[in-house]
Amino acid sequence: MDLLAESTELANDLIALRRKLHAIPEVGLQLPVTQQALLAEIESLGLEITTGTAVSSITAVLRGGKNPGDGPVVLLRGDMDALPVVEKTGEPFAPARDSAHGDAMHACGHDLHMSGLVGAARLLTAHRDELPGDVVFMFQPGEEGFDGASYMLDEGILDAAGRRVDAAYGLHVFSGYFAKGQVTARPGPLMAASGGLHVRVIGAGGHGSAPHSSKDPIPAAAEMVGALQTLVTRTINVFDPVVITVGSFHAGTKRNIIPDEAVFEATVRSFSKSNAEQIATDAVRLCESIGAAYGLTVEATFEGEYPLTVNNDAEYEFAATTARELLGADRFAELADPLTGSEDFSRVLDEVPGAYLFVGAPKLDLAVSATNHSPLAAFDDSVIPDCAALLAELAVRRLNRG
Repeated sequence: MDLLAESTELANDLIALRRKLHAIPEVGLQLPVTQQALLAEIESLGLEITTGTAVSSITAVLRGGKNPGDGPVVLLRGDMDALPVVEKTGEPFAPARDSAHGDAMHACGHDLHMSGLVGAARLLTAHRDELPGDVVFMFQPGEEGFDGASYMLDEGILDAAGRRVDAAYGLHVFSGYFAKGQVTARPGPLMAASGGLHVRVIGAGGHGSAPHSSKDPIPAAAEMVGALQTLVTRTINVFDPVVITVGSFHAGTKRNIIPDEAVFEATVRSFSKSNAEQIATDAVRLCESIGAAYGLTVEATFEGEYPLTVNNDAEYEFAATTARELLGADRFAELADPLTGSEDFSRVLDEVPGAYLFVGAPKLDLAVSATNHSPLAAFDDSVIPDCAALLAELAVRRLNRG
């Protein structure tokens, strides 16, 4: 079978689907419009389809014609959700600003992921009789900070075929970083573990002209923000990095009023379990100690979000070889370092061996391309047939490997 050639024949349909999905972005775990659009695309393929009870997920199982009920099982995943970003790309298929979808955007390329996974389903269905095992298609909501993968795991996605998945694969497109059509990944740690630090500094408000008669939470909170960076550089091995970014800081209402409290939140990224555990403890203790030094009360908590995304070494080599042989040796390059972004496909890779790949899809020159999550992020959807073929080829080769 020549899946790349067959996928090229599907190009117009898959690109049209992507643009349809791009116009109806939905955020979070409940994506009813997106779910219905996808169900309409796959309902004629003869798959065993179930939808989630807690979230608007779709699980579809393709039964291979060889070794029915006895062969291996491969999972392919595509995430479905958008971001609460107002689009500024000027694309003609962008969501209408005055529509129900105007406050959201597929700024991370999940519309390409869904279209690529539908394409893989169509390709594999056409060769159903040649497959010596089953394929589980995982259409997942809530990747963008809602931990949608955990809901699908709880509802049994890994056993949807009646036996445990043997391997799992997924891919992610980028509007920046990588050249169009470039496929990349690395063995071992690929994307960071993530967590959130939430801090409330409680003082006693008063007049801005007499700070000695109140307990000002702002200087203490500001000191915490700076001290967190020093905590990283002076307690964490530079070759096993941790990134802390304070993305939200709120205090006060007017320049001459000392407020009762200041609150801030930080995102924390790490690349090892030991550092994730260390920074969770040390960051909370640091904030509490600074607050105590000022005579203030501090409520500080650390919440883990996504674990480290780790590519199984053997599955990485298999995926890299597959990409080179399918697309050409020049189309795949090993990534030197992990990315500090996080991904809840990590939960799947914690349970079964597999690999996650990156695909460059910038519509503009890399020098001026906006990155994922930007309101200007523009993706070249001509890469979708390659994505579909790569996912399908991974499934076919892994099933035949046993």
